Amino acid sequence: MKADPESLLQVIPALLLGLGAAYLLDRMCLARGLQPPGFRVPWRRVLAATAVAFLLALGVFGPLTVLSFGGKPEPDLSQVSTPQLFGFHLLMLATLGIWFLLGFAGRVAAPAPIPDIEVFGEEPPSPPPPPRVPLGRQFLAQFGLLAPSVPREIGVGLVLGIGAWVAVLLVLVGVGVALWALGGENAVPKEPPAMVPFIAGLPIGVRILISLSAGVVEEGFFRGFLQPRIGIPLSTAFFALAHLSYGQPFMLVGITLLSLIYAFLVRWRQNLWPAMAAHALFDGVQLLVVVPAAMRYLQGA
Repeated sequence: MKADPESLLQVIPALLLGLGAAYLLDRMCLARGLQPPGFRVPWRRVLAATAVAFLLALGVFGPLTVLSFGGKPEPDLSQVSTPQLFGFHLLMLATLGIWFLLGFAGRVAAPAPIPDIEVFGEEPPSPPPPPRVPLGRQFLAQFGLLAPSVPREIGVGLVLGIGAWVAVLLVLVGVGVALWALGGENAVPKEPPAMVPFIAGLPIGVRILISLSAGVVEEGFFRGFLQPRIGIPLSTAFFALAHLSYGQPFMLVGITLLSLIYAFLVRWRQNLWPAMAAHALFDGVQLLVVVPAAMRYLQGA
């Protein structure tokens, strides 16, 4: 089967951007002293960077390149099954697992120390090796999951998540009114992106799982993994680009604002639990309450 030339033109830029972003991540990890010990082995480092590059090309830069070529980044919903809704989140988890295991699993020999000058013909004793940290605890530390009290942090996230929901709603209304007043009403969407009512029409249990999955996995990747290593501006930009698949650039205003709220929440609390709770709450309110109510109102109008 021959590849579609137009599809290749869309894939190549996304792959190049993914490789460039993975290289930037690697260099910034090195500069910040966050390079995993396993990456002293070149093949581990290259394989981990390849996994990250593939994910970024597919989920972050893919929708951007499709949109830039005049295509529609949102999928054909008639072809989407319920398990496929979790596909990108599973790929994120797989990428995090590959990166972590390549960086921390197994014993990696430390570089040989430079011998000190002998004193009175005797070599000074070598310092004892640092205690080995259990792999599970290293995983929690690497992705911001260590906290003095997880229930308290989740509570903080739920309270602030309600405030974030109100703040984003007010900002979107304000931006929409401003655009309308300036004659840019065409930029304001008249209806939600097709993906949102599609998900809102799924069974309640599936919607709850989607909300929890988005809160845990997306925060784990963008805030737990990317943010400490590449900073808030870039991780927020990647988060916004990943949501271009909704097909409505106007929504990027709210998505970017939410991302910044979650980012500074992580920086303030020094762990990921409040952001995960706030994110899951926001998505849950949208999918379980707001969108179904809006759809019922529009159908009855």
